[in-house]
Amino acid sequence: MGNLVNLEMAQLYERLFVNRRAYTLQSATPNPSGRHYYYRPQRQRSQPALTLETIIQHLKGYLTLGLYAINPETQKAKWAAVDADYTGSILHLLQLQLEFSKDGVTAALEASRRGGHLWMFGQEPLPARAWRLLILNAAKKLQIPVKGGIAPNSAPASAFVVTKSGRLLDGIEVFPKQDNLDEGQFGNGLRGPLGVHRANGRRYWFGAAQKTVSAQLKYLHELPKISVTEIRQLTEDLSIPEDFLPPPRVPMPVVSSHGNGFRILEHVKVAFRMSGNYWGRCPSCAEAGRDKTGDNLAIQIKDPRFYKCWAGCTRDMIREALGHPIREWKAS
Repeated sequence: MGNLVNLEMAQLYERLFVNRRAYTLQSATPNPSGRHYYYRPQRQRSQPALTLETIIQHLKGYLTLGLYAINPETQKAKWAAVDADYTGSILHLLQLQLEFSKDGVTAALEASRRGGHLWMFGQEPLPARAWRLLILNAAKKLQIPVKGGIAPNSAPASAFVVTKSGRLLDGIEVFPKQDNLDEGQFGNGLRGPLGVHRANGRRYWFGAAQKTVSAQLKYLHELPKISVTEIRQLTEDLSIPEDFLPPPRVPMPVVSSHGNGFRILEHVKVAFRMSGNYWGRCPSCAEAGRDKTGDNLAIQIKDPRFYKCWAGCTRDMIREALGHPIREWKAS
């Protein structure tokens, strides 16, 4: 009875978390390796908007939403989140929460299946870059590992799993993951809070409120929100720490327009096909002894130029592991 959901709750959830109308759903059934992946519903072609009815279904536990942080029309996000799912990650999230509080920024800690998520909200949508400056500089100050970055100097090398290029496969993930998006891009999504994880049928809660949907939403609604003036003051002299920037791209020599280019399917063995994607082992994960089930990498069937590691490896890391680093094109 404590988790009854009504339209007013869905509207409050929408105000908190929905910054654009594109969304994903977590699969109700796993793929052949047991992974419950996220996909964009086919109906988005005719009905792209995330509706209040869909939000209600999420809050009731009938489906599970994945939400995008950045609205590409404004390059802003209503919220920012830190996702951590490695050994010792809860301690790191608590350290970040305390660090933010020193600057007057309130962050809410939500449990997750393997760790937790730390959420912050704006009084209005705030520039994605400002959110990233705030979080990544706090991580740098506290020597907290960032996935895809370089390991903190103060930590023993054995504490982290790294690729041959020295990039971390463990660490926090920061949402938004980009400063901005080009037209037609979606960026990276994160499981919408207060839904049911399809992998185990559990609902994960914010620890500071009672475990009912209504109490959780009330708690989130009443949290102090950061203003655009405040985040500008906190980040005006900051830049993205070099440790967390992607590796520099290799200049591409002048070539004719008849080059074949990089084709990932020539380098990755496909394990199976499902939901519009080929699935196979991520080269970056494999380099570090990960992805034992061989299904971290999804490659779009209709256009294999688009691929994604569901464990968080970046395109740069994948290409480096294959011995084909991303190059910058120059006019022929």
